[in-house]
Amino acid sequence: MYQHILVALDGSTFSKRALKEAVNLAALTKGVVHPVYVVDKTPLFSYAGYYDPLTLVEALRQDGQLVLEEAEQACAAADVPCRPEMIESESLSDDVAAIVLRHGEQIHADLLVLGTHGRRGVRRLVIGSVAERVLRFSTCPVLLMREPSTEDAAAE
Repeated sequence: MYQHILVALDGSTFSKRALKEAVNLAALTKGVVHPVYVVDKTPLFSYAGYYDPLTLVEALRQDGQLVLEEAEQACAAADVPCRPEMIESESLSDDVAAIVLRHGEQIHADLLVLGTHGRRGVRRLVIGSVAERVLRFSTCPVLLMREPSTEDAAAE
């Protein structure tokens, strides 16, 4: 059923829930989890602020490496194959949703899993803007993980 499960990660609690669900599904279907972390450099292309953009990009890469290492550990604990990847935006026209969708097509993903809200930008009223765009433009099934309710959190 789901042999290639792409999970978009950003280190948020929503994406950690998405990873957990992706690993559980892959364990059931004998599939492969493809964790992806996007280093979004697009704000750096147009911002002339008081920081060194190279330092910021390096910090984003380090954060991504930690997130992907956590994903590898979660997959290994469940004995699920894992193919993590860090992808960097290359132009102003790149956005996180487009990068996730493009990567999903490249790996022939059967399912995309992501949290409804991440650490990027202002929260939307219903779901995050990245999740909304992925859901709208995906050509394969999308599983969105919301924040657990109080009852859900107590059950975990």
